[in-house]
Amino acid sequence: MIIDDPATLAEVTARFAAYETALMTNDVAALDDFFWPSEKALRFGAGESLFGFSAIAAFRAARGGSPQRRLRATQITSFGLDHAVATTEFLRDGEPRIGRQTQVWVRFPDYGWRIVSAHVSLVAEKS
Repeated sequence: MIIDDPATLAEVTARFAAYETALMTNDVAALDDFFWPSEKALRFGAGESLFGFSAIAAFRAARGGSPQRRLRATQITSFGLDHAVATTEFLRDGEPRIGRQTQVWVRFPDYGWRIVSAHVSLVAEKS
């Protein structure tokens, strides 16, 4: 298995950056397009557990946008040519806790790169 294929890393890194832009601008249509359109997709948030694309899309439509944040310690690792994991920490102004985010990305023949699983949490105070 190829770990960190340069072309694969470049593609996922670009998708990860585009996701962050969509999140910070509350581009709901774009955010929906980043997730696997399957009821097997999931997103565990800081205060919600969303099972399936429909639940994720409904959450995005109702949320009204994400609090602004800054990323740090971002790491993207690819496994083969069609799988990758992106992890990052984030900091929000006025929030004493550190945020953590994990995304599992899969390249589908029909959809391209999509997030199949995401997890967001807040822990401990900023250091």
